Amino acid sequence: MRKIFALLLVVVLLSGCTKLVNAPLVTVQDLNVVSVDPTGAGMELDLRVQNTNSFDVKLQGYSYDIKIMALPLAKGGAREEINFPAHEETDVRIPIRITYADLLEILKRRPDPDKIPYQLAAGLDLETPVGQMTVPVKKSGTYAIPKKYRPAAIFGKLADFLKF
Repeated sequence: MRKIFALLLVVVLLSGCTKLVNAPLVTVQDLNVVSVDPTGAGMELDLRVQNTNSFDVKLQGYSYDIKIMALPLAKGGAREEINFPAHEETDVRIPIRITYADLLEILKRRPDPDKIPYQLAAGLDLETPVGQMTVPVKKSGTYAIPKKYRPAAIFGKLADFLKF
């Protein structure tokens, strides 16, 4: 009888441990174009992670999937360790690479450069004192292409260059 009681106590305690860990609050701060080069465009997804727990939580890695106008734009992930201190907010930047072929598929649809709809699905893989957990991040919205990266501006600079 004592063995059954001890086993039952262990099961109850272990099932309650996951309730001792609060999933950090993750908010999408911004999605920025940070570079344009001969191979494509570099972007950064800026997240703010608020650890509401009384102990540190560690990022082990992340994954992301971004769609623009319902077209797949970028998908990837990485293994990266970042510590999220207890009761603090931490900013995280996720680099994203986009090829020109993917950008051309979007431009073929002639989107409004001030209101391009996007969907983001991401996951943060965390290590906690009681085990691993994945925090999902989902966001939909519209994105405005910065004026200096719009095709008209780029072709205008190219035309100015060719005049010399």
